[in-house]
Amino acid sequence: MDNAHPNPTDLPADTELRRLRWRCRRGMRELDQLFERWLNHAYATASDADRGVFLRLLDCEDDRLWRWFMGYEACPDAELCDLIARIRALPA
Repeated sequence: MDNAHPNPTDLPADTELRRLRWRCRRGMRELDQLFERWLNHAYATASDADRGVFLRLLDCEDDRLWRWFMGYEACPDAELCDLIARIRALPA
């Protein structure tokens, strides 16, 4: 494994969370708030599988994420679609 990119599950929880918060900064306030909401409300109790889906979501392009979250376009990936729905349902 490349030490420059450690596996997130090998990092201390606070370091991992700081890195995720940085990755959630998208430059689009609405997306930033949605991702931050998931980190604040669901990350601590999320399964490894859900955390993996969240990481895949963070790899998506902002314009596509915006269309999916706003319902302008259907997400073609069922796991991402499910997580998007759960994030949207979280309290602000």
